[in-house]
Amino acid sequence: MASETTSKKTRYKWWKHIFRAAGTLDAPFILILLLLMAIGLVCLFSASYIYASHYDGDPFFYIKKQFIFALIGIVAMFAVSFFDYHILHRLTWPIFGLSVLLLIVVFFVPSPTGIQRWINLPVIGGFQPSELAKFGIILAFAHLISINHKQMKKFTIGFVPFAVLLCCVAVLVLFEPHLSGTILIVAIGAVMMFVGGTRISYLAVVAALGVAAILLLVGVFGYEADRIAVWQRPLEVFNSGSEGRDMAWQTVQSLYAIGSGGLMGVGLGNSVQKHLFLPEPQNDFIFAIVCEELGFVGAAIILILFGLLVWRGITISMRAADKFGAMLSIGIAAQIGVQVILNVMVVSNLMPNTGIGLPFFSYGGSSLVMMMMQMGVILSVSRQARQSARRPDSPEKE
Repeated sequence: MASETTSKKTRYKWWKHIFRAAGTLDAPFILILLLLMAIGLVCLFSASYIYASHYDGDPFFYIKKQFIFALIGIVAMFAVSFFDYHILHRLTWPIFGLSVLLLIVVFFVPSPTGIQRWINLPVIGGFQPSELAKFGIILAFAHLISINHKQMKKFTIGFVPFAVLLCCVAVLVLFEPHLSGTILIVAIGAVMMFVGGTRISYLAVVAALGVAAILLLVGVFGYEADRIAVWQRPLEVFNSGSEGRDMAWQTVQSLYAIGSGGLMGVGLGNSVQKHLFLPEPQNDFIFAIVCEELGFVGAAIILILFGLLVWRGITISMRAADKFGAMLSIGIAAQIGVQVILNVMVVSNLMPNTGIGLPFFSYGGSSLVMMMMQMGVILSVSRQARQSARRPDSPEKE
C-alpha cells in the first residue's frame, strides 16, 4: 500500500514537473508559429491539389505528407524545447562535420538534371544537406562567439576562423549549384558575426569578395548565366523560343499570378495559375499562388506574421541566460527572416530563380521538421532564460 502511494506521488511529481516546464515556454512565439503553420498547410493544399490530382492521381498527395511531417515537427519542437541547449556545445563540431560531409556526398548522388542538392533517404525521401548546413553554421558560430566574445574585435579570433568555416560551406553549396542557398548561409554568418562583435570593416571585405566571386563565376565561367538572363529579361526570353524559355515560363507565370491577385485576391482556392500553368506551385513558388488567391492584403498579413516571429526570436535572444543561447536564437531568427526575403524576391523576380522555399509553406518534409527542431532550440533558450530569471543569483553558463 505504501509503495503504491509512493508510485502515485512519483507520477504526480513527474507530471507537475512537465507542466511547470511547459509554463516557461514562450507563448507568443508558439502562437505565431502555429498560426503560420496552419495558414501554410491551408495554402499548400490550395496550391497543390490540382497539380497532385493531375500528376499523382490524388489531390491530397502533398497535403497528407506535409500534415504528417507537420505533426512530427511539432512533437520534435516541443521535445527539443525541454532539452538543455547547452548540450549543443559538445555536439558543435560533430554536427558541423556531418553537414560538410553530406554536402560532399551529395555531389556523388546521380542527378538527371545536373543539380546536386538532394539525397534520397528511406521514408523521409529527398533531403537537402544544405538544410543541415544552415544549422551547422549557426551552431558553430554561436559556439565560437560564446567562448571568444571578449576578443571578437581581433582579426585572428573574430574573423579568420569564421571566414574559413563560412567559405567551406558556402563554396560547396554554391557549386551544387544553389545560389540563393549560398546567399542565405553567408547572410546568416554575417548577421551572427556582426551581432557577435566582428569589426564591420572585416565584414565589408567579406561582402566585397563574395560579390567579386559571383561576378567572376557568372562572367568568366558562365555559372548560372541562363538564370540571370531570364531574371533580367523574362518576357523577352519567354517569347524568344530559345532554350531558356522553359526557365522563363515559371518566372512569367509567377508574375502573372501576383498581378492577378490585386488588392484582395481572387479568393482562396480560385487561383488560375495553379491549373498547371505555374510548374510545381507547391514548392518554391507557393507565395505566388498565395498572392493570387489572397491578394496584397493577405500576403502582407502573412509577411507581418513572419516579421513578428523573427522579432520574437530576437526578443528571446536578448533575454537569453548566456551568450551561446543568445547567438543561437539570433542565428535561427536570421535564417527565417532572410529565407523569407529571398523567397519573396525570387517569386517577384527581384533576384534570379535559384530555388529556395518559403518556411512553413513550401512542400518539403525534411526541411519542415528541421526548421521545427530549430524552433525548439529557440524555445529551449526562452525556457532556460525564464528559469534563470527566477534565480537571479545563479551563475551564467558559457
